[in-house]
Amino acid sequence: MPPAAKLPAASPVEVAVDFDSSIQSLSALDAAAYRLIGTATCQVDLVGDRYVCRLVSFNSQKGAALGSDELKERFLNLVADENLRARVAEKTEGVRNVILALAFGALVANQNDAG
Repeated sequence: MPPAAKLPAASPVEVAVDFDSSIQSLSALDAAAYRLIGTATCQVDLVGDRYVCRLVSFNSQKGAALGSDELKERFLNLVADENLRARVAEKTEGVRNVILALAFGALVANQNDAG
């Protein structure tokens, strides 16, 4: 029996997504791009007053490359998640600082008692 013919690898899927740089933070785009590692690459360029994110999906160890709609949707969801994380961190910063101060204050007090 002849060896099975090897199927050609699927060509990478490329998608460009752009954002208004006065509204969207670069840090959220970078974080979303980082979370795509293993699924796609992302290059973020500032073009005029817009961030253009060029996404390229490739075959991962887990399976086939994402389609263009799936890749765009996943990236937009990750960007939305990063934006929400930033807003929550900003709104809870004061409470978080109080909790950390109390925790570290208790550690210092325990060290002084032990020493």
